[in-house]
Amino acid sequence: TTAIMRDIAKGQSEPKFDGATLQEFDVQDREKCLAGELFPKGSVDAVVCCLASRTGTKKDSYAIDYQASLNCAEAAKAAGARRFILLSAYCVKSAEREDPYALQFQYAKKELEEKLAEMADDSFDYVSVRPTAFFKSVSGQVEVVDGGGPFVYFDLGNDRNAICNPISEPDLAAALIDQVADDAHKNTFWNLGGPDEGLSMKQQGALIHEILEKEGEPKFISVPIGLFDVIINGLQWVGDTFNSEKFDDAAELGRIGKYYAVENMLTEDPSEKYGRTTLRAHYENVAENGQEYDPYTSVFGSKAKKEEFAKQKEAEKVEA
Repeated sequence: TTAIMRDIAKGQSEPKFDGATLQEFDVQDREKCLAGELFPKGSVDAVVCCLASRTGTKKDSYAIDYQASLNCAEAAKAAGARRFILLSAYCVKSAEREDPYALQFQYAKKELEEKLAEMADDSFDYVSVRPTAFFKSVSGQVEVVDGGGPFVYFDLGNDRNAICNPISEPDLAAALIDQVADDAHKNTFWNLGGPDEGLSMKQQGALIHEILEKEGEPKFISVPIGLFDVIINGLQWVGDTFNSEKFDDAAELGRIGKYYAVENMLTEDPSEKYGRTTLRAHYENVAENGQEYDPYTSVFGSKAKKEEFAKQKEAEKVEA
């Protein structure tokens, strides 16, 4: 197994890569990719692509989610790979439906999937795995609740809020590797959620409160979803008026936030549920061991609070 990465130094300090050959390469360099420098002829059987832009803005999405990923796919095919497995996203369905609120990164991933379909032939195929959400994206408020603060959720009216069945990283990794030999989703996509039936944001808050064994009733702050529109429209007005890419990007980030506050990231078909780790089990693990800070998914809380929480849990174990 060879792991291609931006920075080998970071990979060498990550136990998850133990046993793999680490290779540093700039997959945005299309010329080198297509010249065989990424994958020499005959060197690969299957490629798993987990590239994603850090921000989700239009420029980043088309540079990474589309073009860099396409560079890898074309390089894989030229090297003789038989299958390309793409980590995509459940929400690409919004771009397919041409929803008025569809996001730039969703269109970028959709266009990549269309390119992969064009590339498929008798010797090369693809599978696009579309997970609903990751556990870390619904874990940002654990430290807030532990510190006595309220759980914040977005009210869609009549006490409705978004529902999801996220999947753990190990379960998702297993699902991706399964696709190396499984032809069930050949040349198409696979919507994929975790084993849960689905929990609303408010139910997630109540579950965190229970697992942390906090006293009394769970504390909540309900934020009206219309607040997003005020912020987004204001940023977009500035972007349009002054032709500012910075404010255009800020408005897109606001749209991303609103999207996940409004849309259910939920699979209901049994064939689209995978893995054994439930959200409850994940929260129980975080409550016992803490969690790593991820600046790209942690909307609430901070790196300092997550590190403090992890140290607190480690100290509790020593005392026990």
